[in-house]
Amino acid sequence: MQFGIFSIGDVTPDPTTGRVPTEHERIMATVAIAQKAEEVGLDVFAIGQHHNPPFVAPANPPIFMAHIAAQTERILLSTATTLITTTDPVRVAEDYAYVQHLAQGRIDLTLGRGNTGPVYPWFGKDIRAGIPLAVENYALLHRLWREENLEWKGRFRTPLQDFTATPRPLDGVPPFVWHGSIRSPEIAEQAAYYGDGFFHNNIFWNKEHTGRMIDLYRERYEHYGHGPADQAIVGLGGQVYMAETKEQAMGEFRPYFDRAPVYGGGPSLEDFSTMTPLTVGTPEEVVEKTLSFRDYAGDYQRQLFLMDHAGLPLETVLKQIDLLGEKVVPVLRKEIAARTPQTVPDPPTHQLLKQRRADGKDPVPGGKKN
Repeated sequence: MQFGIFSIGDVTPDPTTGRVPTEHERIMATVAIAQKAEEVGLDVFAIGQHHNPPFVAPANPPIFMAHIAAQTERILLSTATTLITTTDPVRVAEDYAYVQHLAQGRIDLTLGRGNTGPVYPWFGKDIRAGIPLAVENYALLHRLWREENLEWKGRFRTPLQDFTATPRPLDGVPPFVWHGSIRSPEIAEQAAYYGDGFFHNNIFWNKEHTGRMIDLYRERYEHYGHGPADQAIVGLGGQVYMAETKEQAMGEFRPYFDRAPVYGGGPSLEDFSTMTPLTVGTPEEVVEKTLSFRDYAGDYQRQLFLMDHAGLPLETVLKQIDLLGEKVVPVLRKEIAARTPQTVPDPPTHQLLKQRRADGKDPVPGGKKN
């Protein structure tokens, strides 16, 4: 399994001091967090895409990904998410192929619709067409990475005539695509149709809901003939805050939780920790709860944690990542390796995708033969 962290780049006041980081400070903090992720041996760092305050996640994630790729050697860079509804698929095809070359293949991306309604009209789109936009735009993106001299006509953009996106994907192998959704079965269906990955960012959802979405994706993946349900590629989100004791962790994190824009004023920290993947406690408790995700998600390939949100200062975040890399992930790797059947596929990487292409095993959309 791949382990990593993701950031949405929120600029949030520290509730214990009232201090708000500048945009520059927050951007440079995100760079430091990505570098720390590689330093402690994590596999993935994923960055969000936003166009509005209070976020400074890049409007064009490949800019950030190229910057981090130049300063790292091993870590895989992804997105959380790439806005397939409001970003033109031609732009996505060209920008991500370009950074794929710069990063020597160390990138993939997670497609999503986003959760900020006002963004749609800023780019001439209608939020009421969110699902049709996601479906049509990815259908075009999928072809842009695999076909040259493309003839295409759709509902939401101007037609393409004899069009070839450049540069072509590295080694002729497009970046791996995860389809991210928390509540839309149409997106789980889309991921299954193409034989792509499905990422359920379950940080606000109970395990019953998450399990149903993943089960749907797995069932449809098998329906389309891409392989047995347990061969489907699944990723999950999570949130953690750690200290030497549970009492210490709860005391330190409580003001950040209580005043966080995303869940402040809602369920208590105790209730939220019971209902969702949020784990506030010792590293051992994080290991135990993360291992329990397999009870409803099955054997899956990627686990990402959100750690830099709600106004937590950079120094605290870096210490949390140290704990994750030193006391949590090594134990998880050992335990999951011991529990995972050999038939479960490895997480996708550029080298594995190259081999799949060479073996003639690329999934065909809808399972239909060419």
